[in-house]
Amino acid sequence: MVLPVYLYGQPVLREVAQDINPDYPELKKLIADMFETMDASDGVGLAAPQVGLPIRVVVIGLDVMSEDFPEYKDFRKAYINGHILEFGEETDTVEEGCLSLPGVHESVKRSKKIHVKYMDEDFVEHDEWVDGYLARVMQHEFDHLEGHVFVDRISPLRRQMNKRKLTNIVEGKIRCAYRTKAYRK
Repeated sequence: MVLPVYLYGQPVLREVAQDINPDYPELKKLIADMFETMDASDGVGLAAPQVGLPIRVVVIGLDVMSEDFPEYKDFRKAYINGHILEFGEETDTVEEGCLSLPGVHESVKRSKKIHVKYMDEDFVEHDEWVDGYLARVMQHEFDHLEGHVFVDRISPLRRQMNKRKLTNIVEGKIRCAYRTKAYRK
């Protein structure tokens, strides 16, 4: 089932998400719904706070990048209770967008390599270094788990330049090709 994507301004996007246990109700269904929502929205990643749940669940699907990055052919993975343990020193700056901030795109500086710990869908623990485009997407999605969005990582000047767009999102004055849930006072 395609879920509505919570837009900038929704309080859940500013909460620090909580770890979950293997007995979390209907976790497999939630993960399937998150993949379906991500696909229907033409995204490459989606965090549970973006569908209104303050829990540490992320889905990433990079098959759409496989023409440029063959290693991501058929890449679809869920990350549960994910945490970034360490950031590599080398960085790069790449333009990012976000399903929760439609119409906003900015260059964001991130580490090229990160050390992460997470559980897979079967609650098998993984502790690994990740690099390349996957590291960037994981940093973006794991930011959501910490209550951050990518515009928190741009300069105050660039944020100010996007103020009207951000206000329009908060006020529900935008149109999306996918289901959304805007903030309403």
